Amino acid sequence: MKLTRTRSTAAAATAVLAVLALATACNRNGSESVGAGGDKPAIGIDLPRSDSDFWNSYAQYLKKGIKADGINALPVSNSQNDVTKLVANVQVFENTGAKAVVMAPQDTGAIASTLDTLASKKIPVVSVDTRPDKGEVYMVVRADNRAYGTKACEFLGKQLGGKGKVAEFQGSLDSINGRDRSEAFAECMKTKFPKIKVFELPTEWKGDVASAKLQSLLAQHPDLNGIYMQAGGAFLQPTLALLEQKGLLKPAGEKGHISIVSNDGIPQEFDAIRKGQIDATVSQPADLYAKYALYYAQAAAEGKTFKPGATDHDSTIIKIPNGLEDQLPAPLVTKDNVDDKSLWGNNVG
Repeated sequence: MKLTRTRSTAAAATAVLAVLALATACNRNGSESVGAGGDKPAIGIDLPRSDSDFWNSYAQYLKKGIKADGINALPVSNSQNDVTKLVANVQVFENTGAKAVVMAPQDTGAIASTLDTLASKKIPVVSVDTRPDKGEVYMVVRADNRAYGTKACEFLGKQLGGKGKVAEFQGSLDSINGRDRSEAFAECMKTKFPKIKVFELPTEWKGDVASAKLQSLLAQHPDLNGIYMQAGGAFLQPTLALLEQKGLLKPAGEKGHISIVSNDGIPQEFDAIRKGQIDATVSQPADLYAKYALYYAQAAAEGKTFKPGATDHDSTIIKIPNGLEDQLPAPLVTKDNVDDKSLWGNNVG
């Protein structure tokens, strides 16, 4: 009997290991094992998508940071803008020993139950770029997204002399970033530039949707003279292609130029600024997002704590209803400072 129980136990253990291995294989959507530092706490990292130049740059900075800092990273997953995949990937992190999780949920309302589950298991979460609506987070690593909308409004309003017609490519409004940028832009335009007509175009962060809606808008309003793109990584190329096709891609300073301000700070936006195709962007710090995501995840796994206030890296930690948020700097980039070497978009590759 003793031998039978031993064999049964061994068989059961083998079955459990097989199930875990299968779960890991099923949920590693384009995953890549870049872990190091096996003696450190394991960190689970989920990338939010791979259809944006900004997020692809963030992924590369993460990879470099994991190697340079000796982070013990579990195989990195990619949820591809699908909250169900994110939930499945996080479950694999739980099953494979993660002591902290880094994620960037694109639907900030649908992740609450997963955050509650992680909190119940004492697995702290660092959320990058997006602030979950509910559910406990150890730290949100993010820039002030309302400032993005305000900076874009103020720049565009001055460029247009306070009057004209502007198309706004809104990000997904179920995302805190889309809401923050949209609300701040609208408030600023209403208060400071009431003679500018703003056409709000919801896009779900999809470039093809933005391009199709812009084409329809131009047919109705050929005198459109401004565009605000809430994400250059998604909207820049389809927008420039459409404007060029219609003969509307006039360089800055030339009659008929459509003033464009963007958000992200990717190299392609900087090139477009240099060429006069767009006028400005707010540089969202992909390098700092990656750096401090790893920093706070490691600190969380080691049981360290932080308080609201100024940091030693030119940012401010604020208290939010469900945790803390480190608001990193995000400068406005124009032709005057586009060649600044301190901007991450000038240091990619």
